[in-house]
Amino acid sequence: MRSLLRPVQFAPFLLSAPLLGSCAWGAYFPPVTALEQQVNGVYEGVGVGPTGRVPYRLALSVVERDGRVSGSLVNLESRKTYAGNGTFKRLQDGTELTMNLYENGAARANLYLVHREHDGQARLDGHLRTVLLGREALGYTLTLHPTQGAGTP
Repeated sequence: MRSLLRPVQFAPFLLSAPLLGSCAWGAYFPPVTALEQQVNGVYEGVGVGPTGRVPYRLALSVVERDGRVSGSLVNLESRKTYAGNGTFKRLQDGTELTMNLYENGAARANLYLVHREHDGQARLDGHLRTVLLGREALGYTLTLHPTQGAGTP
């Protein structure tokens, strides 16, 4: 009698296995969306401001599902690196990115960029405003272009 009860006790578990596997299909998200393929990547260019022309490199990552953007900005002249995060907003003709940049946990700059494609070429245009004593101090106009393989699907 005991041997008959064991298969009956495990029957609900055996029957539920195919059902549990089908739940994963409802939770599937594509790993990279079209917007992420367009914007994510490494960009280089210059910022023009009160101290002259400054070369910059920006590594950028957009997570469309969360509405978040993160990255790091490197001043190629001084080799200082700033980590940042923020939000993005879709525009009719591009994507607006707004980030706060930090160095060693302290706010150092605010970054505003617009990603657009013109004649098949991606470009980031905007401005960088340094933060000094909690206030925006120096402003730089930025123009950044994708490096090899960045910003393309």
